[in-house]
Amino acid sequence: MHEDWSDERLMLAYRDGDAKAFESLYRRYRGALHRYLAHQCGNPAYAEELYQDIWIKVVNARADYEPLARFPTWLFRIAHHRLLDHYRKHAPEAALRYASGEAVNDCDTNFIARQPAPPHQTPHALHERHEMAQRIERALADLPAAQREAFLLAEEGGLSLAEIAATTASSRETCKSRLRYALSKLRHSLQDLL
Repeated sequence: MHEDWSDERLMLAYRDGDAKAFESLYRRYRGALHRYLAHQCGNPAYAEELYQDIWIKVVNARADYEPLARFPTWLFRIAHHRLLDHYRKHAPEAALRYASGEAVNDCDTNFIARQPAPPHQTPHALHERHEMAQRIERALADLPAAQREAFLLAEEGGLSLAEIAATTASSRETCKSRLRYALSKLRHSLQDLL
């Protein structure tokens, strides 16, 4: 019943007491949100903790929710702020580097690469997937934090440039440049895979 509803309609229904609407939203965004967090902080324990905190914030904010922006913009803005809070708490110097767009190197960069492939794949396909995941993870980790975040918000969150700008409190042109540079660096790093 809820599967064809917009995210905003689901959140409004959840605000009005429809728990099934929340379940639908959770299913839609669990993969993208978790991947965003895993790529941003890398540490599986931190990513899981942040992931749970963000959904708790969604639950707690439901009574005040108004669809002033697309739901993914709202959700990933919560995630962005939660990441900043995490860095401020656990490593104040990392928070400053993260906020300024510098690389944050307290990450377990192999976390994504260690994720298991679907069991129906052949051993050869598993090996290829693992090699490709490691290459992509290294390429993402090599990006400056601000560029990586812009890329992940666009790819994982499905956010537009304006939404990325609103989420990160940056100008649209700054986000456009970050995304362009990220794509250029990723293409260059992964050109033999394309």
